[in-house]
Amino acid sequence: MITATTVTPDMIFDIHVKASQAAEKAVTDYLSNWTAKTGGNEYGEPMYCGFAWVEVPGIKLSTKVGKAFAEVGFRKSYGRGLSFWNPGNHNGQSMDAKEAGADAYAEVLETYGVKAYGASRAD
Repeated sequence: MITATTVTPDMIFDIHVKASQAAEKAVTDYLSNWTAKTGGNEYGEPMYCGFAWVEVPGIKLSTKVGKAFAEVGFRKSYGRGLSFWNPGNHNGQSMDAKEAGADAYAEVLETYGVKAYGASRAD
């Protein structure tokens, strides 16, 4: 497996684009599947409100890779590492839809050897 140290700063933008596309597709797919299974509602999404983001532990903003992540929207995490909120760019309130996007984004990072995971909390 590739380690995060093999990811160079000039790779981050392209990885971010790929991960963002996967996250947006995951949100769209999740909502389509949810609507097909449940018949939907007047809001077009599940009514469990919350937030979701991607956590990338172990990378500091003071590094070149960290600065490259910051250029695409990552910020210092409340824990250790970096976080990127609402990577699926979902404009609703559904935590379920936002989680689908965060998990998909993290999966793309993982394919490049960057340790990442989706995180969430209810509102």
